[in-house]
Amino acid sequence: MEVTTPAGCGPAAFTGITAAIEASDPVRAIAGFEEEMARLIDPWAIHNALFPQAQKILNPPFINPHLPKMHAICRELVPKMAEDDLPALVRLEVSEYARRPKLAQFAVRPAQRGVRFEDVEASLKGRDVEETAALMAALWEEAGPAELSRRLLLLGSAYLDPSLGHSISCTAFILLEAMQRHEHDLQPVFVMLADYFHKGRFTTTPPLDGRPVSADEMNRHLLRAASGGGIVELHDTITIYAIDRVRHLFTEAEYAHLVRSWIEYLKEKDAREVECARSAAAGSFDDFFREFSPLDVERAASAAAALLPTDDGRGRLARYLIRGVCELYDGNYNPHHITGLGSLLWLLDRRPPHAVMVNGVHQYLSYFFGEMTKSAR
Repeated sequence: MEVTTPAGCGPAAFTGITAAIEASDPVRAIAGFEEEMARLIDPWAIHNALFPQAQKILNPPFINPHLPKMHAICRELVPKMAEDDLPALVRLEVSEYARRPKLAQFAVRPAQRGVRFEDVEASLKGRDVEETAALMAALWEEAGPAELSRRLLLLGSAYLDPSLGHSISCTAFILLEAMQRHEHDLQPVFVMLADYFHKGRFTTTPPLDGRPVSADEMNRHLLRAASGGGIVELHDTITIYAIDRVRHLFTEAEYAHLVRSWIEYLKEKDAREVECARSAAAGSFDDFFREFSPLDVERAASAAAALLPTDDGRGRLARYLIRGVCELYDGNYNPHHITGLGSLLWLLDRRPPHAVMVNGVHQYLSYFFGEMTKSAR
């Protein structure tokens, strides 16, 4: 599915929706979205126009920028979707952004020329978010987006444990999305990242551990990462998903360092291989949803497992999972419902050993269904 922005639907479009999001008014935001859908506007154009608002969304009590990351991961989901299913995903976005508090923004003040990344690190040791945002913006312009992104992610690799992986996973997707958004003012990105790095006290780039990681070793660690179904364990998979997505920014030794940092973050976690019965392969979404909607992990995992052996089956499973998650939307989702789904679909795209894929499916469904069951009480 091709995702483009129609003419006339640039950053200034859909002001009714964006104003409602800024005002934290979900009723008005959804009403505006439905009006645009009635006009047969491409929902992807609305998603693209939400970029500045998405960078400001907070997720208290957590300091991590979960919602800006979710906005970026939605771009990864769209090529796997049927066109008719896209409005439900963007409607979910509009609702989630509108109901949450926003980071106070400010104009990023001009920085001196000749900025080095060491200046950013020095600023992070202080308390001036505005200064840090200005230095990030200057380095983005002078050294280029790839260089600032690379350096911020290497710095973040030192803080995977205290941040539960977010020092890379949030940062990576926010930066990747910013690189796509030449039509937008990127100041909200630098403000959000500067605020996050200060709150997380991410200040110092670690020494590099560039020992290569073989494919067999990676698969062993992927099985460990995809073991367990709680929110903490879901982050083990989300983190390596993010690292893989930014691989192109790094030398082989730097990428190996990021992977080694993730392996260290997993600590002594055991691999717990899941046994999963396989039902008949679902022939349609309705067939799959009958197994998915009761929120029974084993039942849904069995239906999913039947689709894992072939490329076509995994493609249909991706579409069915995205649509199923959107169909169950109750107006109050945890952003990990989307970011965790993105990590699962990335894992299936890798085509690792079957046991890793089954573990990944079970991990995501255990987390997602557990959250949905709690919210229904």
